[in-house]
Amino acid sequence: MLVFKVYVNPDLKEERDKVIFNVEEFTNWFHGGSDKVKEKRFLENYVLSDPQLQSDVDSSYLSHKEKYEEAIRRVVVVLRRLEKLQSEGHQINDLYVKVLGGLPVTNVLKEGHPLVTHMGMFIQSIDLLGNEEQKAEWYEKASRCKILGTYVQTEMGHGTFVRGIETTATYDPKTKEFVINSPSIRAYKWWPGGLGHTVNHAVVFAQLYSLGKHHGLQPFMVQIRDYETHMPMKGIIIGELGNKVGYNAVNNGFLGFNNVRIPLKNMMMKNAKVLENGEFMKTNSPILTYLVMTQTRVGIVRGMAEYLMKASTIAMRYSLVRRQSPIDPNSPEPKIIEHVTQQMKIFPSIAKVFAIKYAADNLIDLYYEVSADMKNGNLSRLPELHALSCCLKAVCTDEAARTVQICRLACGGHGYLNSSGFNDIYGNIVAAQHYEGENTIMNLQTARFLMKVWKQALNNEELTPNLQYMKNFIQNKGRRSHWDESVDGIIRAFQSATAGKVSLAYKHIEERKKFCSIEQATSQTGIELAKAAELYCQLFMLQSLANSIKNGVRQVSPALGNVLKNILELYAVDLAIKSLESLLQFVDISSADIERLQNKLESALKAFKINAIGIVDGFDIPDTVLGSTLGAYDGDVYKRLLEQAKKSPLNQEDVNKSFHLYLKPFMKSNIVGPTRRQDVI
Repeated sequence: MLVFKVYVNPDLKEERDKVIFNVEEFTNWFHGGSDKVKEKRFLENYVLSDPQLQSDVDSSYLSHKEKYEEAIRRVVVVLRRLEKLQSEGHQINDLYVKVLGGLPVTNVLKEGHPLVTHMGMFIQSIDLLGNEEQKAEWYEKASRCKILGTYVQTEMGHGTFVRGIETTATYDPKTKEFVINSPSIRAYKWWPGGLGHTVNHAVVFAQLYSLGKHHGLQPFMVQIRDYETHMPMKGIIIGELGNKVGYNAVNNGFLGFNNVRIPLKNMMMKNAKVLENGEFMKTNSPILTYLVMTQTRVGIVRGMAEYLMKASTIAMRYSLVRRQSPIDPNSPEPKIIEHVTQQMKIFPSIAKVFAIKYAADNLIDLYYEVSADMKNGNLSRLPELHALSCCLKAVCTDEAARTVQICRLACGGHGYLNSSGFNDIYGNIVAAQHYEGENTIMNLQTARFLMKVWKQALNNEELTPNLQYMKNFIQNKGRRSHWDESVDGIIRAFQSATAGKVSLAYKHIEERKKFCSIEQATSQTGIELAKAAELYCQLFMLQSLANSIKNGVRQVSPALGNVLKNILELYAVDLAIKSLESLLQFVDISSADIERLQNKLESALKAFKINAIGIVDGFDIPDTVLGSTLGAYDGDVYKRLLEQAKKSPLNQEDVNKSFHLYLKPFMKSNIVGPTRRQDVI
């Protein structure tokens, strides 16, 4: 029997042999159990092994139009594979979301796909905004892709400020129809995924008018393209936005309305409705209308952890293969990971994966708890869910964008190549900084919640356990807290700093509103409010990580438990050092304390180094998903770089026609070149 030896870069193999824990044990813990790992690997192999998803030409060489057409082709291939899987009796929860909304397709659909909003928001909007009759009419059709839709709220002139949306839906009692209009170009809907040329339905948010009265922003189901011809419906003005920084296969579009008529039954009526005579009725809290966005933000946070898994894996593996810059002039070039500055770039980046992941997990748990409460008419925790989803969306997308850049720069010039994989990761992350709420506004919405919480704390009202530290700060009369460099001590320091920032922002609003309106006072305090929200979010992330790691340590072997503790310590100490400006304001930290904290950071980096490759290997991202010349499992970086470069369309011919058309005639002409400067030595 022939035995084929698989090549692995010796430097990479050497580092893997040093890892002190069982990588498979880590993988099972990280992904929630061996059954989930088995399912994950099965789906990746089942979907990505389809030859129709393979191509020798990288999508970056395609035109904008070709990228869209290829994305449509590929997403249909994936959908047919999933349909076949279900027909064979495989019952997998959230199958379509796991594959088309997660990591598995991020290499074969590098810049997203046109059905991402259909899968992520349109189907959910039917479920969350429609009454039982509407769900019966549309939910199954949407789930089975018999109709394709998108979620249409943002306009060219208004985004996060939803009350400023201008699109109108005016009820006509004579015909029992709504007439939808865009009163100006500024009111054109702008950005929804799949809107350009893909979907035939949209859940459209418009200002409702009935019997001469305004009833606020309401959602409507609108058919925008013909089922057979796919031509725009009467009165629909529609198109695609063009090239963007990333996400160029998502088919983001614009949409205008010119007297578009839809039947009365197409108003999404779970939370409000219009009767045939034009009377408006609320059936639920209007806050529930925005649950789709809250749910989407939950998914965004989880996605940031997945993208950072890819980025940190690429940077870590490359740093064990790349040799450069001797530390000792008389020694050979070391692996660049031997440089402590390289460790400082990459190891905290890996730790952030865990912080974001477990914050997302806690947010998801809270979402389901609040959803269950709402079914019983209890909306008390909805504001907390909204506040956390807002600030986590803002902080995690900003942090992920910064961290991917750090990982890319850690790979030197090769990180700038498209084949490194960083370009697509970065483009997809920065898209999330923009959609579902501008990040500063997201933090300010969280801050508004914190102001209400602070007022409740001042009045000695009951707070949720997560916010009890606000009362503790008041009971301690705002005294500076004692510094303790343990993880629990760092958490307490962040509690003091968060409560302190919230208290100062509240105080300054109270002082300013003596001379102006409450709105103006709040606006003038915006910098402090945003910082308070950011600290609140960072504290939530740190607490989520600490709780998850402490629970994990009890479930795993001692060797892996020590690695998990090291991850937590590295993240906590790094976060504390980077947040010293805020901590120093409310916590007694001396210069000697800061020096010890720095020493602790360097010790954590040293302990992390021996296991770092095992951790990123434990993320269990196959090369077919990672899609990187620099980060492949075998570490054969230079061979992969050259092979990928040779695939460039320009390298398919020895001489490009531009030489004979332009360069050669130019070089043979009598062109007078620039005169050499005489003052140059």
